[in-house]
Amino acid sequence: METNSVVAGNVRRFRRERELSLGELAKRAGLSKQTLSKIEAGEGNPTVSTLEMICQGLGVRLGAVLATYGSNVRLMRAADLSGQDHPLGTEFSLDRVYGTGYVETGIYQVTPGQITKIAPHSRGTLHQVYVISGHLRISGEIESVDVSTGDYFRFPGDITHHYEALGQSATVHLTTTAPQVAQFKPLH
Repeated sequence: METNSVVAGNVRRFRRERELSLGELAKRAGLSKQTLSKIEAGEGNPTVSTLEMICQGLGVRLGAVLATYGSNVRLMRAADLSGQDHPLGTEFSLDRVYGTGYVETGIYQVTPGQITKIAPHSRGTLHQVYVISGHLRISGEIESVDVSTGDYFRFPGDITHHYEALGQSATVHLTTTAPQVAQFKPLH
């Protein structure tokens, strides 16, 4: 991933997480709103000094905006899944996530004809979708991906994302993992 897009995504994510407007962060960082807007768009070439000012305004270390955050997106097509012997029968292992926090899991029936927009969850959240039946499009701050029966898709849940059933309704098994992290609240 290109450094400017990593910085842009991280600055935008931290700003939203802290419930700061572009103007509020610009004021805290001592930068113009236009400069900050360009950085969040991945344009320009910010200096280390500029990035340090943004980090100070966000209350994070420089490494936090420079590092690729979270797990990469992962897509497994039904044809790529292979079963392994397990005491219960055949196991189709989809993924393994390490860390502390909580896990929510559920079966969802996605209604056709509407795009459901989901707001970002807390930083570090992952969604893991296994399509039981139907066809589904997942999009938003990630590249749009179409998945079908038997496909598995993991993506960051701490970004805005959308679900859309393509054709008939789609049935999905959704697992959400979220770390237990103290959240920063803006000063008022």
